[in-house]
Amino acid sequence: MTEKWAQGEVLSIKHWTESLYSIRILAPEVKFTAGQYTKISLNINNEEVARPYSFVNSPNEEFLEFYSVSVPNGPLSTELQRLKIGDPVSVGLKGNGFLVLNEIPKVENIWMLATGTAIGPYLSILKTKESWGKFENVILIHAVRYSKELAYQKTINELKEIYGERLIYITYVSRENSENSLEGRIPKSIGNGILEKAANIKMSPENTHIMLCGNPEMVKDTTIELKKIGLKKHRRNSPGHITTENYW
Repeated sequence: MTEKWAQGEVLSIKHWTESLYSIRILAPEVKFTAGQYTKISLNINNEEVARPYSFVNSPNEEFLEFYSVSVPNGPLSTELQRLKIGDPVSVGLKGNGFLVLNEIPKVENIWMLATGTAIGPYLSILKTKESWGKFENVILIHAVRYSKELAYQKTINELKEIYGERLIYITYVSRENSENSLEGRIPKSIGNGILEKAANIKMSPENTHIMLCGNPEMVKDTTIELKKIGLKKHRRNSPGHITTENYW
């Protein structure tokens, strides 16, 4: 490996479902900002295979954590899932990406919308105490297919114990009935006002920033609905309300 890689060691692997898992890696020299991603690489059949993964851990924690789904015929995701404690794994030395709070203005209400494993970077941000100085309230939205895919409940409950009513957590489950979750897709529930009603907070241009991370179709369709209610894409040279990152 070249010098841009750190040689890490697997600390643990947690299997949430048959395909969803989290891996913790010890690689102290890796540096990043909460919300960023890096690449993980394994030698598979004498070939280095690397893919980007977002950090779930805070930069202040002593381990790196990544949340992944094992994709059928996906060479890296399936091999990562099979790793054991102590196995070597290469990790990119520096974080990348702009789904970070220093790229957005200080705001009253920040909405963090995710599908599937894309909740990871939001947890990294919310576990970083300094982040909470950038907003008054956070509305964390997690959309999955089945209830069993609502991972990191312990982490979210711990955050709620610390920050109380400042953290609003709303879930969507699309392929089965779930008593405590909304049905359907995020974009539609913005258009008909159901999401705002569930959060009891308005998506007002005056006090709102939206972070979108996950399925590219969700990101695209949600952006369309947000523009209809007066929000616009955020850019460095043209401040707005919507920050996006596709998750594959």
